[in-house]
Amino acid sequence: MELKLKRCTIRDYRPTDAESLAKHANNRKIWLGLRDAFPHPYTLDDAKSFLAGSIPGLPKLHFCIDIGGEAVGGIGLRPGEDVHRHTAEFGYWIAEEFWGQGIMSEIVPAFVDYAFEKFSLTRIFAMPHSSNPASVRVLEKAGFEFEGRLHKHVIKDGQILDSLLYARTR
Repeated sequence: MELKLKRCTIRDYRPTDAESLAKHANNRKIWLGLRDAFPHPYTLDDAKSFLAGSIPGLPKLHFCIDIGGEAVGGIGLRPGEDVHRHTAEFGYWIAEEFWGQGIMSEIVPAFVDYAFEKFSLTRIFAMPHSSNPASVRVLEKAGFEFEGRLHKHVIKDGQILDSLLYARTR
């Protein structure tokens, strides 16, 4: 997969991405917005394990966000099963140095359009933690609609947080 955008490329991960991944993913602020399957601290061994596909709990389909030839983030899908096979949950992260520049607002709609076509989905949803308003803004800019608040849905860093359910349909 390779999706060239204005300021970045979404592509398959490569074994050579390990060092860049470890460098950019080793950030507590990033970890706070993600599931615990995403480790912190994030080491070179974690990056190598991820690239080898040996970390349970992460999205089944994952792609690299590449800026300037470096793996600076990721975006992935967790397809539904059985009666939910037409849906997928997705998540994403990008290195802190790229926050607030509108890059994820470029990536998310392009990736979602790609996923609708490639994987024959009719619904894609995300559940950011209530403590992550930046992610909510990205989703809203990409045409996702707020569907509900899951009260006391996750525990992150010792705090019980709500999840916010956002979805876009085809």
